[in-house]
Amino acid sequence: MEEHAAFTGSIPEIYDRELGPVIFADYAADMARRVATAGVGNVLEIAAGTGIVTRALRDRLSPGARLTATDLNAPMLDVARTKFAPGEAVAFRPADAQALPFDDAAFDAVACQFGVMFFPDKPLAYRETWRVLNSGGRFVFSVWDSARHNPVLRHAHALVTAAFPIDPPMFYLVPVSYCALDPIKAALEDAGFADIQIAVLARVKEVASIFGFAHGFVYGNPTIDLIRARGGVDPDAIVERLARALESEFGAGPCRLPMQAIVVEARRP
Repeated sequence: MEEHAAFTGSIPEIYDRELGPVIFADYAADMARRVATAGVGNVLEIAAGTGIVTRALRDRLSPGARLTATDLNAPMLDVARTKFAPGEAVAFRPADAQALPFDDAAFDAVACQFGVMFFPDKPLAYRETWRVLNSGGRFVFSVWDSARHNPVLRHAHALVTAAFPIDPPMFYLVPVSYCALDPIKAALEDAGFADIQIAVLARVKEVASIFGFAHGFVYGNPTIDLIRARGGVDPDAIVERLARALESEFGAGPCRLPMQAIVVEARRP
């Protein structure tokens, strides 16, 4: 597993608690609405993480629909399982999006929120998604737009780079690394998808506790392991600097954070 893809230890719980409500929940509701259309009976979620989209999907899908949530990181799925009562129609399975352990044409829809950026071989993941979709099945996924439109990532990367001028942690570049629309469309078309539609969704989120959010932004992803491995820098100092930078630009009590995502929908003919 690549260093920027390892969500282990205490990371999943912090990610879910301190980042989920601010930057993932609203987009999860939108994705669930797009996926849970009439006639969708068998849905696969890849890169499900801590189940934020999974919960939204299960709430919107028909009672008889089946939902399978997968992620490369089993500890993330452990958190996701806690959001469901016994008997809810959700199956959890660790899986690599580049080698999905499912039969051909097994699903009516595949969803993936903010996961594609982390796939080392995106064309392969698209081909695997195409393979497990049935004819007419839909693939709905989201990625973050550029750092220009997601200033939290821009600030965070600048701060860790300043703290580690030699060999800085590079995690914060990954989420905003895959936002050029033409290459995304071309890769999907090469994989066999058609009817590709793209939407840009901007949000401004009020954050009552900017220090709690900044803590999550440092401790709730693999950056914290990279900081500790390099040594010599107190992660709490980076949390403090990030919170102050965000308050300075976007206000305090509450801080109004802008963010922007790209949502892609495609169909297997």
